[in-house]
Amino acid sequence: MVNNMINVKGFLKGGGFVQPIWVFVIVITVFFSFMSDYFLSVGNLTNILVQTSTIGLIALGMTYVMINGNIDLSVGAILGLAASLSVGLQDYGLAVAVIAALASGLIIGAINGLIVWKTGVNAFIVTLGAMIGVRGLIFVYTGEQSFYATNFAFSDFGAASIGPFPLLAIIFLVCALIMHLVLKKTGHGRNTFAVGGNAEAALDAGIRIGRHMTINFIIVGFFAALAGVLLATQMGAATPNLGRDYELWTITAVVLGGTKLTGGYGSITGTLGGVLAIGILRNGMNMMQVPAFYVLVILGVILISVLVIDQKLNVHASKGVSI
Repeated sequence: MVNNMINVKGFLKGGGFVQPIWVFVIVITVFFSFMSDYFLSVGNLTNILVQTSTIGLIALGMTYVMINGNIDLSVGAILGLAASLSVGLQDYGLAVAVIAALASGLIIGAINGLIVWKTGVNAFIVTLGAMIGVRGLIFVYTGEQSFYATNFAFSDFGAASIGPFPLLAIIFLVCALIMHLVLKKTGHGRNTFAVGGNAEAALDAGIRIGRHMTINFIIVGFFAALAGVLLATQMGAATPNLGRDYELWTITAVVLGGTKLTGGYGSITGTLGGVLAIGILRNGMNMMQVPAFYVLVILGVILISVLVIDQKLNVHASKGVSI
């Protein structure tokens, strides 16, 4: 009886083999397949993967940061800066431009992590300041102008595919697999859960919390920059406003995937489900010609519902109530 109770709670919280978000993904996939004959076509499914790859890449890093009990609001601005650098520096060579773009994400992530570590200021405030500052830096660098790629190889990369599978979708899925294995199979992954679950206990266990959190901020900074470079290859250009609101979409995807805002719990498989759920909803409702703002309303309702249900489950668990 006790084991059954634990299994049910594990399933509802996303700890089981089948996570709740994947049930939702299956339900909306079936629904939209009836609404449109084209929805389940290979072309449309790969299109969903490409459309979600940008937010998905950032969400991989954000999952680590949020399991740690932190949050990063600067990812959208990092994406915009990396995209602008990858396009704007192409006169110095494509390799230089891409390396500079990726380095910008690593540096900003490291700065965020170090400030949170050394000052003890809440990550929300630190990364909010970084978001504002980096966004201003983008406008200074670009002169409020859009940049257009001068190297055709750069733009061709965004449209490349291996067989029927777009290269951008493959990159996203490979990164998701790597991040899943790191989280589940390595000491860094175990420490990520330990720090988010109980920082004091983690410190007593000898985990260097500050350095560990900084590494995770560097990881999310790198993925935000990588997402910016890949998005710029899709567009063949970069605009000063690129990446606006991406931090909100990313956090929504991670929370939908079951990662707790308080830290200590989450998974890459859940995050992948959250990313796909957003992509499927946006794509399916677009095919049904539903106005885009309705998608925002629906996602908002779903997100609030998930948080309310999670809170109810936590209350039941803390009181020892079986479900």
